[in-house]
Amino acid sequence: MSLVRILVVDDFEPWRRFVLSALKKKSELLVICEVSDGLEAVRKAEELQPDIILLDIGLPRLNGIEAARRIRKLAPKSKIVFLSQESSADVAQEALSVGALGYVIKAHAGSDLLAAVDAAIQGKQFVTEGLKGGILGVPEGQPSEPLHRADALPRLAPPPRKTERARCHEVQFYAEDAYFLDGFARFIGSALKSGNAVIVVATGSHRACLLQKLQARGLDIGAAIKQGTYTSLDVADILSTFMVNGWPDQARFLEAAGSLIATAAKAATGTHPRVSACGECAPTLWAEGKEEAAIRLEQLWDQMARTYDVDILCGYPSTSFHRAQDSHIFQRICDEHSAVYSG
Repeated sequence: MSLVRILVVDDFEPWRRFVLSALKKKSELLVICEVSDGLEAVRKAEELQPDIILLDIGLPRLNGIEAARRIRKLAPKSKIVFLSQESSADVAQEALSVGALGYVIKAHAGSDLLAAVDAAIQGKQFVTEGLKGGILGVPEGQPSEPLHRADALPRLAPPPRKTERARCHEVQFYAEDAYFLDGFARFIGSALKSGNAVIVVATGSHRACLLQKLQARGLDIGAAIKQGTYTSLDVADILSTFMVNGWPDQARFLEAAGSLIATAAKAATGTHPRVSACGECAPTLWAEGKEEAAIRLEQLWDQMARTYDVDILCGYPSTSFHRAQDSHIFQRICDEHSAVYSG
């Protein structure tokens, strides 16, 4: 079987590594180039004339849809498949209107990526199932469900996972502290304004910066602390309550986290009071080289999200995932969350 030459375009390196590992499952698929921005994608498409181009939409310098328009003129035989975090039917419709053959939501890449590539090779169109009913010219399959919150942060990839009940256990990968602080401040501010109670478990420096940022947004954190709706804790102190020989002890974790959540819930004042928790517990274990312990802790937090209906946001530095072997653990971390963001 002849090789299918593929150009991969995405500005988040850990995600590109995941895509490459998925494509390697078929020996006839050959990635000939990776690029991280729209203008470079156009240049490489013209130069290399690949068979398939896997193209993100949210790209630096030139967005993926405009890049696709230019590529269609310069490399007319190249087949374009969008691989994007955007789950809006309108966005997908616009992307397909420029001549792309496929549109895969990153949330479904685990099941849809290779199927979309196979369809493109055959000159057929492929669209993630939940979008079909909202796109002209694409037959409707199963009824689509809401794929993301309207007020979400810039989105990378909600993981391909279905649950028995809706839960909010999200992860944010950040290259710089400014993005981490903005995302956490938005999450905390939204919760406090809704009358929810917030638990923050982070490093001392992050906690101090978050306090300043929240106060700069006009939030009276002093009053929230007195009311019990804002609890800020040191990540090392919390980990010490349930870590045993480098591993999260389930019973101790459930007791410690359950106590924190129960206390915070009593202080919540909203019409439908909830608790929102954000922090760096599992990311701290990851930074210490305890990868499996970090995954296990994410699973325990996921259990808390389901049991107590808690909204959870975790923060990982994306610079931690710099080795080729990190792509697998990166995907496993994504799989433990209901939504994934990056910046």
